Amino acid sequence: MQKIKFTKALLSGQWHDNVTLTIDDQGFIAAIEHQGNDKPDVNADPDITVIDGFALPGMPNSHSHAFQRAMAGLAEYSTSNNDSFWTWRDVMYRFAQSITPDDLYHIARQLYLEMVTAGYTSVAEFHYLHHQKGGQPYDNPAEMSLAIMEAARDVGLHLTLLPVLYGSSGFGGMPLSEEQARFGHDIDHYCSLWDQLDKITKNNPRQNLGAAFHSLRAVSPEDMVRAVHHVRCQNPEAPLHIHIAEQMKEVEDCLEWSGQRPVEWLLDHQELNENWCLIHATHMTEQETKAVAMSGAVVAICPTTEANLGDGLFPLRPYLDQGGRIAIGSDSHISVSPVEELRLLEYGQRLKFQSRNITASPAQRHSGNNLYHKALKGGAQAAGLNAGAIETGRRADLITLNPLSSLMVATPDKYLLDRFIFSGNQPVVKDVMVGGEWLIRAEGHASNHASNHKKKQDINQKFQITMEKLLN
Repeated sequence: MQKIKFTKALLSGQWHDNVTLTIDDQGFIAAIEHQGNDKPDVNADPDITVIDGFALPGMPNSHSHAFQRAMAGLAEYSTSNNDSFWTWRDVMYRFAQSITPDDLYHIARQLYLEMVTAGYTSVAEFHYLHHQKGGQPYDNPAEMSLAIMEAARDVGLHLTLLPVLYGSSGFGGMPLSEEQARFGHDIDHYCSLWDQLDKITKNNPRQNLGAAFHSLRAVSPEDMVRAVHHVRCQNPEAPLHIHIAEQMKEVEDCLEWSGQRPVEWLLDHQELNENWCLIHATHMTEQETKAVAMSGAVVAICPTTEANLGDGLFPLRPYLDQGGRIAIGSDSHISVSPVEELRLLEYGQRLKFQSRNITASPAQRHSGNNLYHKALKGGAQAAGLNAGAIETGRRADLITLNPLSSLMVATPDKYLLDRFIFSGNQPVVKDVMVGGEWLIRAEGHASNHASNHKKKQDINQKFQITMEKLLN
């Protein structure tokens, strides 16, 4: 049990001064007290840690392909007269062939450390790099998944592992290409892998398991039905994620295959609910937008990756107007910053509508407040986490903002989140806690500060060695 007093904390959407949290040994918030504007008495209780910082929930990262962090910035050259997502995909496929389990471990450790430093406190890892080059399974079929799990455990970041079912290269069951062979499973082997990972993650407070379908083009209707049934029998609340309607070519190919658009098809063939997370969902009709919003599912939007790949803009305003739930993800990791994802999400809509404060609402007129809280709530839902708010019974996944930062100093409470998101790229995150454990303490007061510094050095050095191997 620990008690921590923050000079300011975000409770139920409002900032309060001098907030004390009692956090139990399982990493959950057991009690909350606040003194208002009275100055904290640091000598009142020696068992209380006093932190000069603005505490708020850490952001869940709802969509990640960890291995792609190693190729960020390496596809920014022209490969044809019509560069697109599909030409980028060819570059990604070639890069993925050389990554070993050990490489993946070091890449993911570096990435997850960057996430924690930026203010992410959990990640949903959409993991499809399963096999050896050529498609031969490792002796342990979970080898690559275990590398991801070990990396998250080493850093301390909460992991929602989403092993991906990937069975075909296109609609109608087209066979996988040679470059896709590392990703593929038949349904029996996928269910076996899922069961193996389920046993490992059960009762693990820092890791939980969901399932993912790469896309409608990569999974047959029959296999999707069977996989959903299999997962639901083991855990009815397990998160289910799918890439969908990211590119117009995908929409056109789905129409040719089924006579329906991707989101339309999914709505007709699966019972979408709060356990589902649709990744991107960029190209939706008004009817699809309304139906997804009404379903209770979350849409994970990845603005920096979607901009980098030329995907298009998600229909955010009509979706939010219908009560839709959103989350954010860093996806291909050309940026590892929740602030930048939220900022670009808003700015893309401003450019589209030639207007400002698109995500503000009559109930919440501050765009930063609205964006942050919606992404917190949707991100926790998408990850299957009891987090996303400073409330009793919730996981203590917290960050603090530096009150002495030039972006924060003298800022009235109602503008704090606006300043955090919309006032530049200076580092503002000071401390990070996941499940009641400090992963970052700016003042260096944490008892394991020296060991954490040594671990950070090791992560950086091993990542450098890995990159030198992959790129030379």
